[in-house]
Amino acid sequence: MEQVPSTGKLVNITVANGYDLKGFKGDTPVTFVRAEFNHAVLGDSSKVTVSSEGSAKYNFTSSFELSPEGGITLDGLAHKPLFLTVTEVLPKEKKQKEEKTLTLGQAVLDLLPLLEGASSFETTVPLHPVRGSPLETPLGSKQCSLDVKVFVAEPLLTPAQVLGSNLLKVTLEAAYSVPESFIPAGPQQNYMVGLQVPSVGEKDYPIIFKNGNLKLGGERETIPRPKKWPIANILAPGANNIPDAFIVGGPYEEEEGELNHPEDREFRNQAECMKKRIVWDLESRCYLDPSAVASFQKRIADCRLWPVELTRVPLVVVPKGKAGRLEKADDENQLSFHGVAYVNMVPLLYPGVKRIRGAFHVYPYLDSTVFEKQAPSIKSQSSDTPLEGETPLRHNPEGQQYLEAGTYIVLEIQLDKALVPKRMPEELARRVKEMIPPRPPLARRMGGAQKAVSDYHTQIKSISRAILDEYHRMFGKQVTKVGSDLDSETLEEQKCQLNYELNCSGKYFAFKEQLKHAVVKIVREKYLKTTAFESQEELQTFISELYVFLVDQMHVALNQTMPDDLQGTASTIHTSTEQLQLFAFEAEVNENFEMAAVYYEERLVREPQNLDHWLDYGAFCLLTEDNIKAQECFRKALSLNESHIHSLLLCGVLAVLMEHYEQAEIFFEDATCLEPTNVIAWTLLGLFYEIQNNDIRMEMAFHEAFKQLQAQQGKQKSTGTIENFEVDEGVKMESSIGPWGTTNDSSTTAIKMEGTTEQERLLASKQLILSALKPLLILFSSYRIYSVRPGAALSSLYEFLEESSKLQPESQEPMLISQSLEPSPVHKSSNVLLKEITAKKETLKCQDSAACLHSASYSGSQTPGTIFMETIRFLMKVNAVQFVHRVLAHELLCPQGGPSCEYYLVLAQTHLLKKDFAKTEEYLQQASQMDYLNPNVWGVKGHLYFLSGNHAEAKACYERTISFVVDASEMHFIFLRLGHIYLEEREYEKAKQIYIQACKRSPSCLTWLGLGIACYRLEELTEAEDALSEANALNNYNAEVWAYLALVCLKAGRQLEAEQAYKYTIKLKLKDEALLAEIHTVQEMVGFGNPSF
Repeated sequence: MEQVPSTGKLVNITVANGYDLKGFKGDTPVTFVRAEFNHAVLGDSSKVTVSSEGSAKYNFTSSFELSPEGGITLDGLAHKPLFLTVTEVLPKEKKQKEEKTLTLGQAVLDLLPLLEGASSFETTVPLHPVRGSPLETPLGSKQCSLDVKVFVAEPLLTPAQVLGSNLLKVTLEAAYSVPESFIPAGPQQNYMVGLQVPSVGEKDYPIIFKNGNLKLGGERETIPRPKKWPIANILAPGANNIPDAFIVGGPYEEEEGELNHPEDREFRNQAECMKKRIVWDLESRCYLDPSAVASFQKRIADCRLWPVELTRVPLVVVPKGKAGRLEKADDENQLSFHGVAYVNMVPLLYPGVKRIRGAFHVYPYLDSTVFEKQAPSIKSQSSDTPLEGETPLRHNPEGQQYLEAGTYIVLEIQLDKALVPKRMPEELARRVKEMIPPRPPLARRMGGAQKAVSDYHTQIKSISRAILDEYHRMFGKQVTKVGSDLDSETLEEQKCQLNYELNCSGKYFAFKEQLKHAVVKIVREKYLKTTAFESQEELQTFISELYVFLVDQMHVALNQTMPDDLQGTASTIHTSTEQLQLFAFEAEVNENFEMAAVYYEERLVREPQNLDHWLDYGAFCLLTEDNIKAQECFRKALSLNESHIHSLLLCGVLAVLMEHYEQAEIFFEDATCLEPTNVIAWTLLGLFYEIQNNDIRMEMAFHEAFKQLQAQQGKQKSTGTIENFEVDEGVKMESSIGPWGTTNDSSTTAIKMEGTTEQERLLASKQLILSALKPLLILFSSYRIYSVRPGAALSSLYEFLEESSKLQPESQEPMLISQSLEPSPVHKSSNVLLKEITAKKETLKCQDSAACLHSASYSGSQTPGTIFMETIRFLMKVNAVQFVHRVLAHELLCPQGGPSCEYYLVLAQTHLLKKDFAKTEEYLQQASQMDYLNPNVWGVKGHLYFLSGNHAEAKACYERTISFVVDASEMHFIFLRLGHIYLEEREYEKAKQIYIQACKRSPSCLTWLGLGIACYRLEELTEAEDALSEANALNNYNAEVWAYLALVCLKAGRQLEAEQAYKYTIKLKLKDEALLAEIHTVQEMVGFGNPSF
């Protein structure tokens, strides 16, 4: 398998100097150097006397010739070293005819650089002493050495040959848990292992490892330990070791073999510590020229499993005349305990893989089995190896002992260069950057002292509103009647009570945390204080100055905001992006795609730099099968963050759907490169390769995904935590709560003050706020402001709110206001003041973030998932249903997967999207049989019956779902649809309770509308108006909301509001004819409400 480009190339080796040499006799021994290669002596140097310092100048040059036809070949350079033996010449004694010599040491020179394209190299090699040599020195002392130079007239390989060739290294470490019949006593045995490497010619190249050392158990082999040359009769013990080559071991889970699972750990630990083993620790090399590399790669593709044979041969004493050496018996019948291990070589065809190492079971060698596993490439195998050639085996009782003992070998196969190159991360990043549009420049952020003071003013205004809200909650809204109803003594008493309440409830602490970050920015930006003060006196001086400044700026902020706040009672309720996401999801599930698109686009207009908004809109476009727009969204998200994994994966998914396979491979590979531990990225890459019919790379990607999932699950078990990988589809985000308990983060409480002038209201409000704010500012005099981290105030505030909601649930009471009947997004007014409707503790707790919605959701039986189920959850979340069925097929065939409750549930959901109710019901039946107590199954069953019109069955399923201790993942729509059914069946009290729960968890226009309808039917007009007003505030384009507001106003006798509500009911084209007829009936009954009368 060696191809030499030309004949007659000489390799010259020059030994220049020796250092730290010693002799058996005398301090200045006479020595010479002998060079040997390929069991042939290349020559001896002249005899040189060693100096008193231990140095010797040999200047000895020897050479050998490379020959393509026998003799020394390129492959010989790869796996055979050059030996340099230093010998001492002893002085002649009387009557002594010949000189006596004693070997001092031996050096080993690796000629591998010549195969890497080098024409010359110089090195200093250690001289290893033979046993009993005077060169033996204590460990750690200076070792004797030789200066060596190797050179050729021209490089042995051209640059193209160096680039196309490869070097194969096979390391045989040991065979563990060998049969008990293997005993050190008795006849000596030669334990051998062999395999064949394909070459260019008809015959394969055999690699043989001989002279394994049988050892008893008792201790583990040391790590790291040196690899040894597979060459016998090396004189110096240290010369056996290959320079800079060590066996380092590694975790079992990272191996490529067969015994790398967690359940194998105990057996391997016992086998490698306590049981018998045969140790080789040998490394054999094989040079592969470009044509041999192609043959090697083709053989792996044709035959995945390569046989590695194990046997033992008795050693016999050769008769006199051959020096009594031990040799292998020639009789082929002496070959015994013939076993074979099958090494999966496919990982070497994975991109970028150069090494495989693992433990492989040893099986009895049977010809039929070996031929079957090697087909179709068996015809190219040769029989030159001594491990073959015996008569065909059909029964192997000796080899059976390997199975009974659980024998396995540890083997490493390494290449100098990967057979399949892997794209570099820089190239992938460049290709991704070429495919996505350029990212727009980010808006410049304001900073400096002016911005710091402005932020402080903003926080003062926010806190002042919160203090007024607290006062109104305690004493009502009569504070401004200072001149008539309240004397100064009463007002002062109320101030004391207010301060006491703020301190006891912990709100002062929350106010301080809210204000802290703004004060820190003033200290850093305006006063330029960023380091600790040198003395306490300096600190007090600075704090006094700061306090004066903060109070002055507090007055400035109040003078700016109070007149604006008191000019009218109107207040605009702005929906947050989280609320918009919920509203969009509601419209999406109700198949009102036009309205859903409006909500998604509104989120993008508000926060165009938020990539999550782009991903959500892209997932919506996937649902509506608008792949072009979905691709634009995902690429826009990727342009905002080129390292965002989900954006890369979704761009890859869209590229596959649009059959842009080259781009898809770039996206998926870049994702695995940026986050190598991402299970979903590897799985999607494997699915892509399956589409491309690239089985080897598909196997590689799935194997890596499985390994990463195992590592994650092992980490979870070790830390005692179980992560919930469920993707909650049903309930999206809910409105976030403001710091002081309002329903929406941007909604405010209407301040309605009557009976006083604007000046009196201003004075009273300022006096009230100042009395509460001044102690707050004093708090900063005892606080080390300069040591606060930016952003700490916000997180501390939320921590306080969480604790406060637990300790004092009654102190956070949301005040809601309605919008006007005018559907303008800018100006909304109403004289309806909403009241508190439900328990405040749950409201605060659930509105803090969407995470609380899912904290107690059902997560199945907590069985470990598979790589395919993890991917299915991701794809279902982003509506990539086209991919799901392909992944479900893998889940069904996966050894760790198979039919499960979640499997059938996903199948049911995909068919429900297609309105295939029969298939949906079939799969839900299978899911319920596997997990009858799964609330998600009952929830989807309810959706099935609801959409198919069987509301009686839907009602039963929904009621069963909400009766479970843990929630399903789609509780929002379960509440909405169950409440709708109750309204249809005139069970208004039940409907009211269901909608109240929905409003607590995730308030939206539809939840408030349902509550308003239920209260209206129960003749609870005040509560109905409050709920409907809140629904109108969240979406004033809902005709049904206006219709019920019209009914409420008609029955309440408010003609103007009734006519306005009816006007917008007609304008927005109410589709419910029965409801419209009911309005007309009530209008006729009360005699007003329709301007057309």
